Amino acid sequence: MGFKERTHLQEWIAKLPACLGEELLIIQKEFSGFSDTNERLDLLALDKEGHLVLIENKLDDTGKDVTWQALKYASYCASLSNDGIAKIYQEYLLKSGSSDIAEDRISEFLEVDEFSELSLNKGMSQRIILVAANFRKEVTSTVMWLLNFQMNIQCFKATPFSRGDDLFLNLEQIIPAQDTEDFVIGLADKARSEATNTKQEQHRHKIRRAFWTEVLKSMQTKSSLFDNISAGTAAWIGAGSGMRNVGFNFSAAKSYGRAEIYIDRGDAEENKRIFDQLREQQHDIETAFGGSLVWEPLETKRACRIKAETEGNIFDAELWPSMIEFMTDAMVRMERAFQEPITRINAELRAMPKN
Repeated sequence: MGFKERTHLQEWIAKLPACLGEELLIIQKEFSGFSDTNERLDLLALDKEGHLVLIENKLDDTGKDVTWQALKYASYCASLSNDGIAKIYQEYLLKSGSSDIAEDRISEFLEVDEFSELSLNKGMSQRIILVAANFRKEVTSTVMWLLNFQMNIQCFKATPFSRGDDLFLNLEQIIPAQDTEDFVIGLADKARSEATNTKQEQHRHKIRRAFWTEVLKSMQTKSSLFDNISAGTAAWIGAGSGMRNVGFNFSAAKSYGRAEIYIDRGDAEENKRIFDQLREQQHDIETAFGGSLVWEPLETKRACRIKAETEGNIFDAELWPSMIEFMTDAMVRMERAFQEPITRINAELRAMPKN
């Protein structure tokens, strides 16, 4: 039908950017303000949030490199400031024969009184819109992958047609499909969050292993209780007491470090019974320990716990020395205070007739 990419497709979008499904302010055509390159971006716009929108048009096939091209343009535009954006738009207005002031037009579009109040092109908020008659599979595949990293990128299929002397252009958003856009964005957010959480968890694991390594080194100078225990990545490490599933545990997190007796034999009633038997000896145990302990039946859990705890943060290495000194000293004293009562209760349980 004789349509041209710049003469028709680009001009149609520039004159009626709402055809892309939202209010956009076109601030430049054939933008070439990229340092040390001869590349040109088809259309540059602002959306209602003050984000830059880069619009790249292909009348027919996208070609295989359009996503790479658009990403380059986005990286070039990422550093544009308010003043830089106003300057680009002012040049566009002058070319268009308008005497309007760019800052005033931008302020009016974004519905603010003063241009100085605006914060345009914040962070990594640049958006990409690709327009083409046909999208290659390698392009759609790349775009779908980029969506997983919260890249704000859309693909519009352009279909020009004529009816008599009238010419028409139909633009249809195909990625993400409009009826699934919220779902796709939600999946992308979830994927991004999971990736971030995985990286954070790996970082936490590294810190915990280093912390427990230091705890075990300290214990080797004080007791053999943890001699056969290795540093792990969990929030706790434990050694046996000689009684099944009654352990001498160290536990540390962002707000505490502690030494504890942890009772979890798989049965809430049995756990509570052992806890109560130990608590009946609280005075003698705390005398042997040399201080008060915190006795926790953990009513909302199956297990029970007896602990000595200090404030601390396992993720702050500056606090490690004081935490480790408290925890290992408490553990040595807990081993001394609890070993005989636990051994006696264990013997009594073993002597009980089996049902």
